[in-house]
Amino acid sequence: MQLIRRRLGLGRDDADRGMAMAVVLIFGMLIMVLAATALTVAVGGLKKADTDQDWAGALSAAYAGVEDYQARLSNDTNYYRYGNKDAPFSAASPGLVAPTTANPAFQLGTAAGSWAEVPSSGGTASYRYEVDSSAYLASGTMRIRSTGKVGAVTRSVVADVRQKGFIDYLYFTDYEDRDPEQVGTSPATCRKYVAQGRVKTNDCGELAFGSGDVLDGDVHSNDAIRICDAKFLKTVTTSNTGLRDGVNYIKRNSNDVLCTGQDFPGSDTQPTFRSSIGMPATNLTQKRETRYDLGSEILSPGCLYTGPTSIVFGPTPGFMTIKSPLTKFTQTAGDNDTDGKTPDMCGKISDLKSAGGATVPVLDNNLIYVQDVPGATSNKNYTSTAQVPAGKCDANGVGYPRSGETAPAEDVTGDGACAYDARGGDVFVEGTFSGKMTVASKNYMYITGDVKYDNASTDILGLSPAGTAWIYNPMKKTVGGTIFNPTTTWTPVLPGSATSVRRVDAAIISVDHSLLVQNFDRGGRRGTLNLNGALAQRFRGVVSSGSNGYVKNYVYDARLKYLSPPKFISPVTTQYGVTTTTEVKAAFTSAGRTS
Repeated sequence: MQLIRRRLGLGRDDADRGMAMAVVLIFGMLIMVLAATALTVAVGGLKKADTDQDWAGALSAAYAGVEDYQARLSNDTNYYRYGNKDAPFSAASPGLVAPTTANPAFQLGTAAGSWAEVPSSGGTASYRYEVDSSAYLASGTMRIRSTGKVGAVTRSVVADVRQKGFIDYLYFTDYEDRDPEQVGTSPATCRKYVAQGRVKTNDCGELAFGSGDVLDGDVHSNDAIRICDAKFLKTVTTSNTGLRDGVNYIKRNSNDVLCTGQDFPGSDTQPTFRSSIGMPATNLTQKRETRYDLGSEILSPGCLYTGPTSIVFGPTPGFMTIKSPLTKFTQTAGDNDTDGKTPDMCGKISDLKSAGGATVPVLDNNLIYVQDVPGATSNKNYTSTAQVPAGKCDANGVGYPRSGETAPAEDVTGDGACAYDARGGDVFVEGTFSGKMTVASKNYMYITGDVKYDNASTDILGLSPAGTAWIYNPMKKTVGGTIFNPTTTWTPVLPGSATSVRRVDAAIISVDHSLLVQNFDRGGRRGTLNLNGALAQRFRGVVSSGSNGYVKNYVYDARLKYLSPPKFISPVTTQYGVTTTTEVKAAFTSAGRTS
């Protein structure tokens, strides 16, 4: 050090003072550099933290948009019709209109206020969304692209939103007793839940799941379920809150005898609670889908048929043959059908009335409705009772009762006077189905043979009678013996045995009655009824009795979790659930421009 000082000429006292000053200056500068660096790092961290917060907030805002749209759909089942037709994501959506009450989330562009504010965000977070309704009729699913914005950050998600409803369940019932009109019991007594005071002694005919029943799909009842030695492979839920013997179901068979052997999935020991789902009283909303004068609401009207109508699917894939001799107009206008027309897609009227019927393509993502013969002379499908008497039961014009069949004598749950009323809105269906369509009827639906999908991956069929859905099982009645000892024998008209298989591929709902096997207590064992789809009914229907009828084999069509038959009937109160959500490239910049 001394040598350095000498060479620098700093050996004197004044030089020592200069050296001290230089050292102070060097260290001072070093400290300043370190402080500045530390400050820069700290400020950068703050900025990064802000950016991270905005990044996460923008995604949350996008999800808030999805939830907002779900809520609007749940409050108004027609909200799917609303949107901004100029939105890029909505380009393929037909007929979108602006809602009557403005929705800021549908806005586009860069104007101030063109985003919807996330509630309680103090204006820091906002969203906008675009809807794609192009697949709604085919699958019941709406797509929504929601973009969230916080600060200068935007993020977008695409969500598939689908209505939750009856087809979420393999087996859905409102009341767990038999249709009171069928068993001849007071409707006022039996149209109530166990929790409301209905008891077995009122002869309301409560039915139990029992030996041999296997249900491979979710099951729900708004009522208390009777369960014996049945096996459930998926979730069982009930809206019943009352407990008997510590459980929320009834451990008794249909004869009210205590039973065991209940088999629930996993560790479940009883059904779990779920809120009730309200069924509509009628399916008349589906008839409305055949009107052509409601262009803004009914973009693609279906086909209306009048009086007894038979539909045979196939044999050519994608086609069906329809007979409907009392139909005059296949689409109507006005609340009382005071106008009508006959589009070719529904079949020529002359063909519908012919013995061979009209062969036409299956309606594409659409609906058929079969109505009663109207009695008002102003109705375009009016036919007088002088021409076709009410209560005419020996021939319905489309081949029922069949040759050798003894027609059921009583009209147990329909609107007419007999099972095959010539003026009833009854539809008879069978065949190999190819396409996407729903068949609805004002009165009965008879499933007269197998109804099978041609392609189980793409075909989807809905069956929706307001009356009973019958598994057609005709019998011939023979009376013998002597006058003092008469005997009655019932012989099946259709072939069948204990090893036979009857198959129905469809989602079925009987909005005010049941799915029943015709003559379930006659003719011996008829085989196994394979239902591949979903079943919803107001009351429990009988499939077998003793050694007669069918054994149930019901399997849920898992596609129904994501798809819906076109224009299928919905619960009176609806909820929409998100089936899938994916983050995509942000659709808009924070200034509102498309990105």
